[in-house]
Amino acid sequence: MSASTVRDKMARKAKAVDYLVNRMSKMRIKDEDAALASGVKEDVSDDTVERQPFRFFDLPSELRLRVYEFLLVFPKTIDLDPTNYRIVAPHLRLFLVDHRMHDEASRVFYGRNTFRVFPIHGRYINRKHPLLAWLPRKYRIHITRLELRLGPGFTRPPKGWVVDSRLGLAATTKLYRLKVFVEIDPASNEIFEGFRVGQNFYTEYCVSLLRGLLAQVPSINEVEFDAYPSVSRSSPLLEGLLEETKLNQKRITWGPERGWDKIVEVDLANVLQKLGLGPL
Repeated sequence: MSASTVRDKMARKAKAVDYLVNRMSKMRIKDEDAALASGVKEDVSDDTVERQPFRFFDLPSELRLRVYEFLLVFPKTIDLDPTNYRIVAPHLRLFLVDHRMHDEASRVFYGRNTFRVFPIHGRYINRKHPLLAWLPRKYRIHITRLELRLGPGFTRPPKGWVVDSRLGLAATTKLYRLKVFVEIDPASNEIFEGFRVGQNFYTEYCVSLLRGLLAQVPSINEVEFDAYPSVSRSSPLLEGLLEETKLNQKRITWGPERGWDKIVEVDLANVLQKLGLGPL
């Protein structure tokens, strides 16, 4: 085979390779252009297609209840407080969505939270009208828990701390638990001698508040007692409150703050006597 023939064959192969590379390059450019065009088209379609709203009421009632509880149930007692505008109020915007959400959310908020009977914050403690007096009747009917906090203002009880029709307790037909929290007992220590009005004045005053609440809300079946560590279970104030609760035949339970052990302390003498371990 002559040298010219070899050169011709090599030239033809080179042309074939060049042609193939050129074709592949054109195909790659077309593919990239097509992909780019489709990407732009997708972006445009994403912007133009109307997003569908989330159908909250299509959720099962159990899931909707969980959402309401997460947003509307608070660990602290609801009361007149200057921090309400940033802690509580923003969550109540759910009430403004529509009538159905207002009805469902209000039942959770008023039914699952604890509301204080009389205000204790310094700015509101002497207010004539406590929180309950400001609530419309349609909300009070959902309330299931109230808290009576005793101790603030013991030297001069606020004039607004009166159990009467202002509180609207007649509408709280679903109320079943009353929490009584004792901050201090002025009759339990002589250190209060120069501050308390009399030896038994504050005890009688607090017992009268409890008596009035139990009389106006017969649906209460449980009274939960709690206190700060400085308050003894055998203090005059707590004994008076317990006696009034027993007279009204209400179930007595104990809150987590003080850590009273009712199983050990209730009827301990009788238990020891039955076991033959009583005093000799």
